[in-house]
Amino acid sequence: MDSLFDSAAEEATPQPLAVRMRPRTLDEVIGQRHLLGSGTPLRRLVESEAPMSLFLWGPPGTGKTTLAYVVSNVTKRRFVEISAVSAGVKDVRAAIDNARRELGMSGRQTVLFVDEVHRFNKAQQDALLPAVENRWVTFIGATTENPYFSVISPLLSRSLLLTLESLSDDDVRAVLERAVAEPRGLGGRARLAPEALDHLVRLAGGDARRSLTYLEAAALLADDITVEVVEKAADKAAVRYDRQGDQHYDVISAFIKSMRGSDADAALHYLARMIEAGEDPRFIARRIVIFASEDVGMADPTCLQTAVAAAQAVQLIGLPEGQINLAHAVIHCATAPKSNAVVKAIGAAVGDVRKGLIGQVPGHLRDAHYPGAAKLGHGGGYKYPHDFDHGLVRQDYAPEQVRDRRYYEPTRHGAEAPVADRWARIRDFLRGS
Repeated sequence: MDSLFDSAAEEATPQPLAVRMRPRTLDEVIGQRHLLGSGTPLRRLVESEAPMSLFLWGPPGTGKTTLAYVVSNVTKRRFVEISAVSAGVKDVRAAIDNARRELGMSGRQTVLFVDEVHRFNKAQQDALLPAVENRWVTFIGATTENPYFSVISPLLSRSLLLTLESLSDDDVRAVLERAVAEPRGLGGRARLAPEALDHLVRLAGGDARRSLTYLEAAALLADDITVEVVEKAADKAAVRYDRQGDQHYDVISAFIKSMRGSDADAALHYLARMIEAGEDPRFIARRIVIFASEDVGMADPTCLQTAVAAAQAVQLIGLPEGQINLAHAVIHCATAPKSNAVVKAIGAAVGDVRKGLIGQVPGHLRDAHYPGAAKLGHGGGYKYPHDFDHGLVRQDYAPEQVRDRRYYEPTRHGAEAPVADRWARIRDFLRGS
């Protein structure tokens, strides 16, 4: 359980490339610039002797374990790692007891790093509280899930929460280039073709550990690493997809049009192409959320709920699991009845406003809460709909200039059909028809 990094042990046991390339100082860390600047909590933790407790929340491969290791390495603290997947309360208490003994005997502090801390149940998290409260350890918990939902409040309130972001393509590229060149990496023994480097960046999807794993596998197959070698090592076909070029726009266009055309199979194909090419899943999720209102709208109002839930899920868990949530939303959107009445309605309303059809807000609708409003006639004569049968009362709501304009014209598709019937009756009543 004690993960002290001993140089002799490192030489005797070959370590994975991702471990060998783990940064040793904060200056070697690539990405997460918002956490590493001067005066940030992480910098203060490294530069001071005081214990601190913090949570690192972010997608896989963004450097959570790396940052914990750097803190212990730079500050010469003892590093103890526990995996919440396999450890129990007994293991947690044993690690804390050892840390207290070490602190009492030698004064040496311990970094207690708990990976996947969201997998700990309440009893296991409770066992951490005494060590956090009494500063017996510098506690660092890593999680890919929102800690506000997965970590007990007493533990979270006593810790700093630092959010890590997915690495950019340039960050992953820098990680790979460093691994190829440095002696502790491949030491220049392998040559990485530019196209193969681009492909590794795409396959990584912002995950530095994944990129190094694929690179190491490719280097075992050949000294000259080409796209074909990378494909064989990663067991994936290269997806011809330029995230900044025509393919990016062509594929997302086909994706949207397939959902609009109700072809779930085609939409899933384009979704898979984007995911495999390393497209940002948050971009895909945003497009689905837009589609849910733009092309489905009131024909199935639950479609927007599904799309927003999928976007939140992707934000919480990232890939690869997030692709299931995206697929869920895509199938819902594609198979739902379609209506563009919502987007046409807001488009027509905005168009009128831009033409200057604005007018004064009717006096009885104006705010009447502040002193003097009554003297201005604000709110006078307003009829409270809840006081009338069916919650409806005939009075003017729109400015005079647009009183007869019709913006929302519902279709007869899906759940919008009964809405259309009800809206027609309401509009006729309000307009006095």
